[in-house]
Amino acid sequence: MFIRTLDELEKLGRVKFPVDGAFRSARFLTAADRMGYSYNENRVKDGTDIVVWLKHHREANYIISGKGEVTDLTSQERWPLEAGVLYVVGPNDRHRLLITEEAHYISIFCPALRGDELLDKDGSFAPSGPIEQTDRRMFVKRADQMRGLGQEMTVANGQTRTLRMLTKADGLGFGFSDVHQAAGAEAVLWYKHHWEANHIVSGTGEVTDLTTGETWKLEPGMSYNVGPKDRHRVRAHTDIHLVSVFCPPLVGNEQHDKDGALAPSGPIPPGPPGY
Repeated sequence: MFIRTLDELEKLGRVKFPVDGAFRSARFLTAADRMGYSYNENRVKDGTDIVVWLKHHREANYIISGKGEVTDLTSQERWPLEAGVLYVVGPNDRHRLLITEEAHYISIFCPALRGDELLDKDGSFAPSGPIEQTDRRMFVKRADQMRGLGQEMTVANGQTRTLRMLTKADGLGFGFSDVHQAAGAEAVLWYKHHWEANHIVSGTGEVTDLTTGETWKLEPGMSYNVGPKDRHRVRAHTDIHLVSVFCPPLVGNEQHDKDGALAPSGPIPPGPPGY
């Protein structure tokens, strides 16, 4: 397993400002991590109004805070953006992003970004891998609506609530979950068949590699990343809100087995060199 922090990314030059300083984009995972996707933590100033057209990628954006709207420039359909909204775009989706209240959100890309890209004049990033060409169009999901439909699950022996917002059926190459752990929760997990990135939104706790005994503090704005070799224990000191990204994506109804694993759901990426 490995940990990433904002301080580390700043030292590595992986905090980018792709739109004249309006964006701060911290590249937490990149193609070099070989986890099947990359992800950025973004902060965007209010008043930002840009056209984006990701010709070479599929991207899921999950709003943590802030407000705005996203418009499909082909259909002119508009969706409000606020905490708990997830919008997904791809090569067919030239769209306008308008931020009316400073926004904080997580962006996941497939194929994974290299980490040094900036948007070109069309609002696109340079190609970074193969992408299937389909007629799929952008879509939006809301966490509150999904919870209202009873799609939030209790997992990890009752220690964790998870809302699996993107699953294998969405066809993006990764899955995405909004996760809550109550203060005092503790779980031993071992993702034998997946890579998982966990980005801490709020709360504190600790994660321990049960092979080496090394322990890291969990706090907002950092991530811990685990794969098939990483039997680990997570403890919540306070209520913790995190988001997690899986590759291969989950089917969506999985429960952890006695080892803390989830059932296989596809081929496993190799992970970082030397893993």
